Amino acid sequence: MTLWLRGWGTALRRDKYLYLLMMPGLLFFLIFKYGPMWGLSLAFQNYSPFLGFWKSEWVGFKYFSDFLTNPDFFKLLRNTLAISFLNILFFFPAPIILALMLNEVRRVRFKKFVQTAIYLPHFVSWVVIAGICFILLSKSSGIVNGLIVDAGGTKIDFLTNANTFWLLLTSQSIWKDAGYGTIIFLAALTSINPEQYEAAQIDGASRWNQLIHITLPGIKSTIVVLLILRLGTVMDVGFEQVYLMSSAPVESIGDVFDTYAYRVGVQQGRFSFAVAAGMFKSIVGFIMVVAANRIAKKMGEEGVY
Repeated sequence: MTLWLRGWGTALRRDKYLYLLMMPGLLFFLIFKYGPMWGLSLAFQNYSPFLGFWKSEWVGFKYFSDFLTNPDFFKLLRNTLAISFLNILFFFPAPIILALMLNEVRRVRFKKFVQTAIYLPHFVSWVVIAGICFILLSKSSGIVNGLIVDAGGTKIDFLTNANTFWLLLTSQSIWKDAGYGTIIFLAALTSINPEQYEAAQIDGASRWNQLIHITLPGIKSTIVVLLILRLGTVMDVGFEQVYLMSSAPVESIGDVFDTYAYRVGVQQGRFSFAVAAGMFKSIVGFIMVVAANRIAKKMGEEGVY
C-alpha cells in the first residue's frame, strides 16, 4: 500500500500539469453530473417539499411498482421503443452516409460549404424547428399543402396523422442532427492511411470497392462505439421534440416516458413518481450499453470499455 501511494505521488508530481488540465472537466462532472445523483433518492421516498429529503417517508420500491403496473406503461414502452427503433434504423446511418459522400468530394471549397450548411440545423432549437414544420406542413395554411392544392390534389394532414407521426419525428431528427453527426465520422476517415487507397488504385479497385474494402472497415470501430452509446439512450427519445409536436389526435402514439413523467410527475406534483420513471429509463439504458458492449467484444470489436 505504501509503495502504491509512493508511486502515485511520483506520478502526480511528474504529470502535475496534465492533472491540472484535467481538473475543470473533473469538477464539471462532480458538480453537475454526480452531485445531482443524490436526487435519485426521491424515487424511494414519499417526497414532500415541506419535509425535504431528510424527513420525507421512505417507501422502498413503491413508485417503481406503481410505474411498472400503470395501465399506460406498455403504451409508453411501445411508443418510446418505436421512435427509438426508427431513429436507430434511419437516423443513425444518416451521418455515416453523409460523411462517406463528403469524403468523395474533391472540391475543397464546395465540401466546406456543404459541411457548414448541414451543420447549421444542429444549432436551431426544437421550438424553431416545430414552428417551421407547422408553417410548412399545417393542413389549414401550410406551404406544402398549398402547393398540393394548386397542383389539383387534396390536403394531407401531416402533423396529426397517427400513421406518419413517428416518421415525422425521425425526419426532424435527421434534418437537425445528421449533418452535425458527420464530424466524428469525417475525423475517423482521416485516420485511414492514404497508401491503402493508392495500393488499391494500382490494383485497379473501383471507388465502390475502395469504399467497401478500405473505408468502411477503417471506420467500423467508430461506428460500433457510437452504436453502443446510441443504444444506451434507447429510452430517451427527446422530451422537447416530442412534447412540441404532440397534439390530441396523436397523443396515443406520441406519449413517451419523458412526456408522461413530466405530465404526471411534475405537473401533478408527483415528484417521486417522475424520478422513478426517469431512473427506470437510466437502468434500461445501462443494461443496453453493457449488453451491446459484451456482444461487440465477442464479435472482435473493442467496445467502449
